[in-house]
Amino acid sequence: MIGLDMVEKPTPDRRSFLKAIGAGALLGGLSGVASATPGRQPGPKKDEILVGVSASAADMDQTVTQAVPSNAEIVHRNETLSYVAVKFPSQAADRAKENFIDAITKKDHIKYAEPNTTHEALYEPSDPRFGDQYAPTQVKSDQAWNTTLGDSSVTIAVVDTGAQYDHPDLQSNYKSNPGRDFADDDSDPYPDVPSDEYHGTHVSGCAAAVIDNGTGVAGQGNSSLINGRALDEGGSGSTSDIADAIEWAADQGADIINLSLGGGGYTSTMKNAVSYATDNGALVIAAAGNSGSSSVSYPAAYSECVAISAVDDNEQLASFSQYGEKVELCAPGVDVLSTTTETRGSYERLSGTSMATPVTSGVAGLTLAKWNLTNSELRSHLKNTAEDIGLSENEQGSGQVDALAAVTTDPSDGGGGGGGGGGETTSGNVSGTLYSSSDYDDYTWSWTYSSPSQVAVELDGPTNADFDLYVNTGTSQSASPNNYDYTSRSTNSQETITIDNPDDSAAMQIDVDSYSGSGDYTLTITETK
Repeated sequence: MIGLDMVEKPTPDRRSFLKAIGAGALLGGLSGVASATPGRQPGPKKDEILVGVSASAADMDQTVTQAVPSNAEIVHRNETLSYVAVKFPSQAADRAKENFIDAITKKDHIKYAEPNTTHEALYEPSDPRFGDQYAPTQVKSDQAWNTTLGDSSVTIAVVDTGAQYDHPDLQSNYKSNPGRDFADDDSDPYPDVPSDEYHGTHVSGCAAAVIDNGTGVAGQGNSSLINGRALDEGGSGSTSDIADAIEWAADQGADIINLSLGGGGYTSTMKNAVSYATDNGALVIAAAGNSGSSSVSYPAAYSECVAISAVDDNEQLASFSQYGEKVELCAPGVDVLSTTTETRGSYERLSGTSMATPVTSGVAGLTLAKWNLTNSELRSHLKNTAEDIGLSENEQGSGQVDALAAVTTDPSDGGGGGGGGGGETTSGNVSGTLYSSSDYDDYTWSWTYSSPSQVAVELDGPTNADFDLYVNTGTSQSASPNNYDYTSRSTNSQETITIDNPDDSAAMQIDVDSYSGSGDYTLTITETK
């Protein structure tokens, strides 16, 4: 163990506060996605409240049902992400839903309750088509093809609208079982209305339109594609459908999950889903957003996600692209030529961070065709090898994704010209035991490197208990449920916090806290130079 020290426990009992805040964030799996109640419609579900239930509850449905008013009902459940959706009648007042949230979050075993918010496909209407395809050249994928065209063993999951997986320029890269429809709750993610529902097809082509097949355009690499249809033909979808699709994609073994969507703000359900995907080995790459504001939208803003801003063919920040300190990479996102549904003419140009995101995902897939990397290593490698194109760090992050550098730079050498650091890591771990819901352990981590590029804090606890994780940086104050900079509060005891460019002016403060239950745990810290 390196630099991980136990801190003497303070005496006050913090259970009452933790029960009151009732928030959560966690993990999931396909076997846990139950079928929706008959008649459940695709698209936005504004009348639903998502309720996260602790793993310590004996019965998820029963725990929630006790607090559900007579005019509402449970209409959906996800056992692995441990949440249910409670539907209120459309005429129900917002106050009734607020009262329900307030009441149920005060009950034992309830980690959070939140509206089933709506997310939108992130793209901008394009100008009439002009010129030739520029994205693969700008990120140097075409030069990287001298090393590799990609590998079908690498899987990119597109969580989006439906995709025309039999498109002549996509079919060879889509798997024989192309995906699942979470919006309509069936096994076929094909667009319902191809003339309107084209976003997922365009995103698929940006990442992995077939290269060197004599047809149409080229993606960034010949990775395999699967599609989790979570947005309807209008480009909108609920938090629950998207979270379920992310969980499913992770369970399918997706190496990369592309989220060209955003909206709805922070939700514990979505946080749970991206945490689950990350913990199961997927790199989640998400669009920064299209409002032009100086902060990144969710889900890109979750620490588990790689947030992507958009630049144009002059490598200037797109006028619509959101930016901010959470941006990690940028990629072409203006007038990007890619596949579209055949009813719309097979190819078209679209603009948005929705396009920049799959360009990045495609480069990530191409990189995995050359190097055997974990999701954390891949994230660092893409940043280490990114090209500084002269924008501010808030606009470009570590720089524009660079396929040539990513496939020709040995990750073990820690090379690359981007801002992601050298890649050297130090790890330490400690084991402990929590004995009840009033128990917790506090630790400090003494930094190994000057100005570390990243630190990951991972908690592996018992499956039949619910432990939470809290972290403070840049202060000597111990972390706790009412004093923290970062937290992971899932509905079980598997927690991960990843911090880019952490404040190392003081030792990192870590709190392992039992929300309910008892058992042994292992805490692991991985610091990257």
